[in-house]
Amino acid sequence: MATLEARETAVLGKVPTDLLIGGTWRPARGGGTLRVEDPATGETIAEVADAQREDALDALSAAAEAQAEWASHPPRERGEILRRVYEMLRDRVEELALLMTLEMGKALPESRAEIAYAGEFFRWFSEEAVRIHGRYMTSATGSGRVLTMRRPVGACVFVTPWNFPAAMGARKIAPAVAAGCTMVVKPAKQTPLSMLALAQILQEAGLPDGVLNVICASKAGEVVEPLLKDPRTRKLSFTGSTEVGRRLIEQSADQVLRVSMELGGNAPFIVFEDANLEEAVEGAMIAKMRNIGEACTAANRFMVAESRAEEFARRLTERIAAQSVGRGTQEGVQVGPLIDGAAREKVQELVQDAVDRGSTVLTGGSALDGPGWFYAPTVLADVPATARVLREEIFGPVAPIATFGSEAEAIEMANATEYGLVAYLYTNDLRRAMRVSEAIEFGMVGLNQGIVSNPAAPFGGVKQSGFGREGGFEGIDEYLETRYVALAL
Repeated sequence: MATLEARETAVLGKVPTDLLIGGTWRPARGGGTLRVEDPATGETIAEVADAQREDALDALSAAAEAQAEWASHPPRERGEILRRVYEMLRDRVEELALLMTLEMGKALPESRAEIAYAGEFFRWFSEEAVRIHGRYMTSATGSGRVLTMRRPVGACVFVTPWNFPAAMGARKIAPAVAAGCTMVVKPAKQTPLSMLALAQILQEAGLPDGVLNVICASKAGEVVEPLLKDPRTRKLSFTGSTEVGRRLIEQSADQVLRVSMELGGNAPFIVFEDANLEEAVEGAMIAKMRNIGEACTAANRFMVAESRAEEFARRLTERIAAQSVGRGTQEGVQVGPLIDGAAREKVQELVQDAVDRGSTVLTGGSALDGPGWFYAPTVLADVPATARVLREEIFGPVAPIATFGSEAEAIEMANATEYGLVAYLYTNDLRRAMRVSEAIEFGMVGLNQGIVSNPAAPFGGVKQSGFGREGGFEGIDEYLETRYVALAL
């Protein structure tokens, strides 16, 4: 059997490192490259083509030229391509998971789960490709007929994040392919390899040239902005920070683009006095520690009824303190490194601010010695409302616990944020569950469960967590426009 190092080298050697434009893998103009680093060691594991403005426009030209033919492509065949991608992801899960762990850091079991999750989007939308409906009806006056049809919006630009490098691309690419849209994808510079590998699989599955184009770039703004200013682009879908999302919304205004935004989060995890604590702690581990806490859906604020707070904190601390930290490729590791040094510094800042304001560190609370960007899994108790850690997205393995006295106070605390992506709620009172689910201002609610992500369900937020939905029946609507034909009889 090959050693782990040999397997790493073999997997990395299979991934294309050029730009994919019009079905051809090619270097960037000028020949520039950007380095991809393993966050567990800080070592460079690959160099990929670093796209320039002209490369981006070439990619858009390829997408625009392929759009009309792809829009007329039989829906059944579009669906069959997606189904083949699903099957190929399932067959290659081990090598794709290892690739993801090398560039992003998460433990191999989590990477395997993400590849499976990504695959489910291709399976779901393979079935939706043939279910794009219009309608035909008699007009209200009876003198004519109303005909509606759904048409692809056109060439799309996708900007995807580093924390889920396969799933976030799949969540955009699959419905666009099903709807008949072409696209230019710009993956995060920290984790481009998973997207390049996915693009290679789509090629192998029979996706026509020019439908999917991939450009990696060290300077995202310089390649994305000209795409948004170009009239050939008709849609933008972005997953990332609210700060960057605001700028992209501004840039998309000139062409009045269709826009989908999946932005930051500040998820409350509410535990009422009647909750089953064993289930709540289990859900908390999933909601907080999944993906090292580097997720917009991660529980950011643990809000626990005063009468249960001490016991909840004790149980959660026991579980989090027992987490194994290390390089994600190692057997038994549960918590890998953060993505880079800046991410770890931000987590340390938030923890230190909480401590300075009176919070108690129950476990963790510090960075771990290198190499790599590791941070100890942390639980903070008695966190005051003024602490930054309750207002800002943590994006790390830190669980801050605050308390509330009444249902009304819990709702008020939960809503005291500009974000509105997801909330988690634990209670055994059905009436309370429904009251609170309706009163809190979030696009998704995990009721007695610590995960909401599901390819068959609409994913998205409200307020400054964005707009639009990905997944579910609603997901394909983001890539379709409605055309109305008035028929005179």
